[in-house]
Amino acid sequence: MKQLLKLFRKLSVLALLALATGCATTSTSRTDLLSAAGFQVATADTPQQQELLRSLPTGRLSLVTWEGETFYVQPDAPNNRAWVGRPREFQTYQQLRLARQMSNDNLMAARMNQSAMRDWNRGWGPSMHGCFHRSQRRMHR
Repeated sequence: MKQLLKLFRKLSVLALLALATGCATTSTSRTDLLSAAGFQVATADTPQQQELLRSLPTGRLSLVTWEGETFYVQPDAPNNRAWVGRPREFQTYQQLRLARQMSNDNLMAARMNQSAMRDWNRGWGPSMHGCFHRSQRRMHR
């Protein structure tokens, strides 16, 4: 029952992300995906945490072991904070990224198909005189 509930939550998040991606005019940023996956913002309070934050590569999720526990950390060094999640949140984040990529790919394919249909219809169809013709150019024999 517990696994079924987890699966339902993940599918709900994926469905909401797909809906939001389809309605949005701009792409979803990485921090939005991290937040949707359950990552929490943590402020680096101690000098040791600040040093660890500065040592992590910017713009990438890093695997960090802190006091015997595994975390995934996305540093935001200019703001002295980081997005922190456990393996469960990282897995959800990966699924959300995949769903976003698939949605973007589907949108691109639809736009390409629409463009191809528009180009196809230019050469075939009624002219302004009501007659059908093959193309705008006349063929010379």
